[in-house]
Amino acid sequence: MAVIIVPTTVAACQPFIVSVTGAPVTATQAVFTYDGAPTQTLPVVAGAAGPATFTAVGSGAQTVSVVYLDAASAVVGAENGTVTVTPAPAGTLTTTLITPVGGITTATTVITCVGGLTSINGTLTYTLPGGVTVTATVINGVVVPTSLGVALTPGQTVGVSFTPAAGSCPACTLAPITVVVPPVLTCSVVVQPVVGPVIVGQPTTVTAVVLCNGLPVAGASVTFNGGAAPVTVTTNALGIAVGSLTFNTAGAATVTATVTAPAGGACTCTGVGSAPITITVGAQPSCQVLLLPAGPTVVGQPTTVTAVVLCNGLPVAGASVTFTGGAAPVTVTTNAAGIATGSLTFNTAGAATVTATVTAPAGTACACKGVVSAPVIITVSGQTGPTLQASPACWRFNLPFPVPNLFTATLTATLSPAQAGVTVTFYVSGLPVGTAVTNAAGVATLNAGLSLLQISASSYTAVATVGGATIQATGTLAPCFPQV
Repeated sequence: MAVIIVPTTVAACQPFIVSVTGAPVTATQAVFTYDGAPTQTLPVVAGAAGPATFTAVGSGAQTVSVVYLDAASAVVGAENGTVTVTPAPAGTLTTTLITPVGGITTATTVITCVGGLTSINGTLTYTLPGGVTVTATVINGVVVPTSLGVALTPGQTVGVSFTPAAGSCPACTLAPITVVVPPVLTCSVVVQPVVGPVIVGQPTTVTAVVLCNGLPVAGASVTFNGGAAPVTVTTNALGIAVGSLTFNTAGAATVTATVTAPAGGACTCTGVGSAPITITVGAQPSCQVLLLPAGPTVVGQPTTVTAVVLCNGLPVAGASVTFTGGAAPVTVTTNAAGIATGSLTFNTAGAATVTATVTAPAGTACACKGVVSAPVIITVSGQTGPTLQASPACWRFNLPFPVPNLFTATLTATLSPAQAGVTVTFYVSGLPVGTAVTNAAGVATLNAGLSLLQISASSYTAVATVGGATIQATGTLAPCFPQV
């Protein structure tokens, strides 16, 4: 006779099978018995019976017994086999104790087991200071958070142990643990330093971080104060709240952040305020429009007018500027240097007042719209007798770079009727750039050196005095293409 066990070594709570061979000839049944498990009676066929399936329990060598019965249920033989059971691996109990301010302590336990959790069923027992116990049911290795019924104080201890349900076989052994009640959770709010300049009337980004014992608190409502009106925002997953404040007065301002609604976490954050930070609010940038003097002006002839738009001393590009004072206003746009150049025509001789006004902003920090230059008074001369005509001109780089002019242009004016020896003065942006004398054909030609400001102009003016009367003409001024 022989008892066959497969496998001969098995982990606790794992199945193994038992069969027999060489049973007595009169045996009709074999009764298998193992460690209190229900007996299994199987028929004997041709001297063999089984297999019977059992679940390993305990640890070490375990005995499996087989009793043979005949047709009258009389014992006709018996024998034993041995199976070696290895202990179940160690699992872990991990318990977290949370005591909200003024609240009851809650225990949350997590069970881990390399053999799986479905076999872990039973009771979890929490032993409180003084010996009072609170139990919770474990189903498939999961236990819900459990109220301990009292408010424990930091430093007190709670024992945690697991008792398997009757008839169950846990895949892991779970040793008892002792847990210490942690310190009370604290909430903090910190306002970050403001980055960049803060200007009156302009929105400023403010940031605060909400932490619970150093960990971010998401979903908390935070109100920033210190600006013209408070603003409330919600923290993101990193505990960061980002808002925007506007300040109406220049000088020092104090900014604070207060949690105005909880985020549902363990910390009680409502009403917690930050330490204040002080920021300096600067005055709004100022906008200026400077109108440059115009050159000699003659009735009925176009006169170049130039203005510069500045924001705190820096040029404002793309601003619309309207010149008034002539027969009709003219609107032009400032270039990258903040310079606007237009042309006015005057129908009446005498004194005329010219102004330049920004009629549309350029999208800068300055509030330039509506800013007006100081007026410039110019004298408009009457036109009689001979006429002067200015030819189109272009400017180019003066290479190699000489001193003092970076650019050069050839300016030409023709006197009609032709007269030699008449001095013609040329102006660009209202500034004289040189003189030339007409030849026998009445033509005066000047190779003029120009500045960066002057090449921004789109025209030049030629002025001459003939027979005591001043005459002038305006010609276009553009870049030469190609530049040679």
